[in-house]
Amino acid sequence: MIENKISNKIIGSAIEIHKNLGPGLLESAYENALAYDLIEVGLNVQQQKAMPFIYKEIKLDVGYRVDLIVENKVIIEVKSVEQLAPVHFAQTLTYLKLSGLKLALLINFNAVLLKEGIHRIVNKL
Repeated sequence: MIENKISNKIIGSAIEIHKNLGPGLLESAYENALAYDLIEVGLNVQQQKAMPFIYKEIKLDVGYRVDLIVENKVIIEVKSVEQLAPVHFAQTLTYLKLSGLKLALLINFNAVLLKEGIHRIVNKL
């Protein structure tokens, strides 16, 4: 399955969750609900996946964890904040670069309209 098809399924699930739960919950609630729904539609989901940090050929375990990786192709970074900050975009792009993947979705469930809280981030490799 290609990244765009996967991202469409992710966005559909995220919108459904947001319709049912609304804004204002903890990130972990949205993350777990999204993981559950994506698994239910048959997607392979890894949750809180450790992200190795390699610097000058040394692998360091510094505690980076990606919220969700779907089908080993799309990273999902879940937020529930009043407003996304530049650091949220930078963090998500860094996860993409560290993983070697091409596409991430940064989703802020604390938006009134979820479509305003969904951002595609592309790693130009």
